[in-house]
Amino acid sequence: MSLSKIAAALDALLEWEPGTAEPMLELPPDPKLGDAAFPCFALAKAWRKAPQQISSELSERFGLEGVEASAAGPYLNFRLDRSAHAASLMEEAEVRPVEQSGETVVIDLSSPNIAKPFGVGHLRSTVIGAALYRMYAAAGHNPISVNHLGDWGTQFGKQITAYKRWGDERKLKAAPIRESLDLYVRFHDEAESDPTLETEARDWFKKLEGGDEEALRLWKYFVDVSLAEFDRMYERLGVSFDKVLGESFYNDKMGAVVEELRQKGLLEESEGAQVVRLDDEEMPPCLILKSDGTTIYPTRDLATAVYRHDVLGAEKLLYVVGAEQSLHFRQVFAVLKKMGREWADACLHIPFGLMKFEGKKMSTRRGKVVFLEEVLDEAVSRAASIIEAKNPQLAQREAVAEAVGIGAIIFGDLKNNRIGEIDFSLEEAVQFEGETGPYVQYTHARARSVLRKAGAGQAGAEAAGKAAAETYVWDEASWELLKRLGDHPSELRRGLQRHEPSVIARYALDLSKLFNRFYHHNKVLTAESVDREVRLELARLTAQRLRWALDLLGIRSPEEI
Repeated sequence: MSLSKIAAALDALLEWEPGTAEPMLELPPDPKLGDAAFPCFALAKAWRKAPQQISSELSERFGLEGVEASAAGPYLNFRLDRSAHAASLMEEAEVRPVEQSGETVVIDLSSPNIAKPFGVGHLRSTVIGAALYRMYAAAGHNPISVNHLGDWGTQFGKQITAYKRWGDERKLKAAPIRESLDLYVRFHDEAESDPTLETEARDWFKKLEGGDEEALRLWKYFVDVSLAEFDRMYERLGVSFDKVLGESFYNDKMGAVVEELRQKGLLEESEGAQVVRLDDEEMPPCLILKSDGTTIYPTRDLATAVYRHDVLGAEKLLYVVGAEQSLHFRQVFAVLKKMGREWADACLHIPFGLMKFEGKKMSTRRGKVVFLEEVLDEAVSRAASIIEAKNPQLAQREAVAEAVGIGAIIFGDLKNNRIGEIDFSLEEAVQFEGETGPYVQYTHARARSVLRKAGAGQAGAEAAGKAAAETYVWDEASWELLKRLGDHPSELRRGLQRHEPSVIARYALDLSKLFNRFYHHNKVLTAESVDREVRLELARLTAQRLRWALDLLGIRSPEEI
């Protein structure tokens, strides 16, 4: 239920800034207690009264037409007059276009390393970042998605060294990514007993930074074959980017940053390297130039941030990167502040926890990679088997299986709090029951099926449903569904405040459960005229709102399953 009117009345009563009360409102644990509740604990200190006394006083002073306020211990409960508010709640549940008038937000997401496989480990940054991009757009902002490819750094010295020592051009052409991974793993295995390999790798990277022709030729080859592989995965995941700018793009931009740090007296020598000290921030020094004069991640990330702010016009910069990089980003943002870039406060690291795949942690160095393509293929295959058993006559079964299988993988990630560690189970994710993507997709398809059978969608049907809402006898299942349908604005705001796509996924699950309860408790197609019109309108709004939620998450919504 949209609580904006109740919240606005509370703000006026308490003489608060508009918007203060809304995030404090709660849903009572039992619908019999009311439709919304305001906890009075937050007022106890300022009012110097017990919360129970405050709720009692507020219940007598609160006034809003069609809303009954009553005290229940420390809570002020609100109950809506169902007939009076039903039509407006239906109106609020509609999906409407949003004016793009918000801030420009650059979102750094996915960012796989060149010459490495696109594994399940890359999934989290990709789907979390893409969901946040869509959420910002849905809220009226101007998001810019950037794929910051790992196409520079000492890893390429290692890759070139491995290729020069053990590479086979024929094998590399036949399976470029798998062969590159095998070479990379062999490098680390051999380096444990042969320390000269690390020296050779550093020399090759220095040649690369110096423009050596052979180093550049091999580097470009690894980049080209990797991009072709990545693009296939992005197409299946339904992810695209406004900008694809690898670390190498900033090679000619780092010198200015290093010079500025030097001119401002921020660079200090430490064991031959150049660092910015962050003792006042209780952090270790931020390494800017290594002892051999080559750049490192912080150097490039400083140049990247300046470019995104100054050239792309970012008012907010988000970095959707694993939690293990938290110190790195704290250091980079602190150095930006020392450089006088006040907008550094608008740079946010959006961390996420590790993803294990059925109990196994992945490591590119050790070759323990679960290829994402293999996981997607298996998910689609399992979805196809379930669809074949449940609905063998379904048209376009292959396309639906692709949508359901890949949707299952994406939803299986996004339903979780992003900061938590995930132990992903493919078998669980593809089920059509429980807290899964297929369950939400199936609920959407069920609502659409009801509408098709009813011939709904004809002119006047929506208006008839809203008009009939005033005389409809609202049972609990219908009322709870209607209230939840209007919650999308507050859920979107909450999801963006926390940078949590799981808020949208959980909202979709809630709607699905409420619709299925409503559907099982009420006749729709065979109901009497008024009841039929209202229930068809609830089905239409549910399908519309579920599609809205799935679209934000990057999941397709088949009309039939």
